[in-house]
Amino acid sequence: MPIQLSAIGLALASLLVAALVALISTPVVRSLAFRVGAVDVPRDARRMHDHPIPRMGGIAIFLGFILSVLIFLPLTPELRSMLLGSVVIVILGILDDIYALPALPKFFVQIAAALIVVVEEGNRIRLLSNPNIFSKEPFWELGWLSIPITVLWIVGITNAVNLIDGLDGLACGVSTISSMTLLVIALIVAEPDVAILMAALAGGCIGFLPYNLNPAKIFMGDTGATFLGFILATVSIQGLFKFYAIISFAVPFLMLGLPIFDTCFAIFRRVAHGQSPMAPDRGHIHHRLIDMGFSQKQAVAVLYIISAILGLSAVVLTTIGVVRAMLFLFALCTAGAVAGKLYLDRTSGNTSPSSGGTRVAKPQKSQPADTENFFGEEDRSEK
Repeated sequence: MPIQLSAIGLALASLLVAALVALISTPVVRSLAFRVGAVDVPRDARRMHDHPIPRMGGIAIFLGFILSVLIFLPLTPELRSMLLGSVVIVILGILDDIYALPALPKFFVQIAAALIVVVEEGNRIRLLSNPNIFSKEPFWELGWLSIPITVLWIVGITNAVNLIDGLDGLACGVSTISSMTLLVIALIVAEPDVAILMAALAGGCIGFLPYNLNPAKIFMGDTGATFLGFILATVSIQGLFKFYAIISFAVPFLMLGLPIFDTCFAIFRRVAHGQSPMAPDRGHIHHRLIDMGFSQKQAVAVLYIISAILGLSAVVLTTIGVVRAMLFLFALCTAGAVAGKLYLDRTSGNTSPSSGGTRVAKPQKSQPADTENFFGEEDRSEK
């Protein structure tokens, strides 16, 4: 299916408007964060910064996104419910960045925001592709299960993006890559509305990123991380779960592969150690890369590359036939399993002593604080 030039033009315009608004508004948001007390003041040697840094920078991303969307898209019921849910998420994030709210109330508000989205049937995962290619039924009809499954997807991705927000520019950059991936896919399969939505989100991230890269002048906070996850989860429902056969099942997980893997790995790791899935630890991917000797910038660059490879794989899956897609997906899973095994062996060898004199990696002085929780970004404040 040929890509329409008009769709590319609108997407580019949407991206530029969002980027410009975010770029201009970030310094204003930074001053506002200082005024309302949404500031991360380092109190010990565990912090990665040595001076107060404001949070709540996600407001700038939100402003760029919503203004661009309102300019370039008609306000359909599906879009209206998504924007309303995102407003709830942003308000929750602002309050959390200022007052450090408990995890459980945040979780319930996130569920409420997701329910606002699924009120419209167009925002539900109503079909799942059948992985059994020999079955006569290519799809599974979810029926009433579409509501809880969609809510689980939205809340899960919202917190997955939040959990990787542990290094300067990491969550914002990964979200940019995921947005651009879905933008390209939407253009390929002729979904112009989805393309404009993702262009607006990518533009908001790009406009904010210069202030968020190491050394960061402002953190996006829960306001930005949960907003990005919420929008990516919701738009992926509109643009990806409607594909054919195996593609609709694999593409969303590839596009959001890094945060999904990190979250699942964190849950399994904590349960295996007899801990609560919400218990804080320093076992996230970015923590392990830092422990392996990477600097902040190097660790972020590595995770950008991994996210870009997964995004490119998602694009490839949408442009080839089903049989070749299956073979490609199998090869990708095999390579991922081998890489994961090597990664775990390497980190286990570096973090545990052995009789053979294996070096034990010690956390560097500039490690992020071990205070993150499952429903919020790593708490960089004293609260």
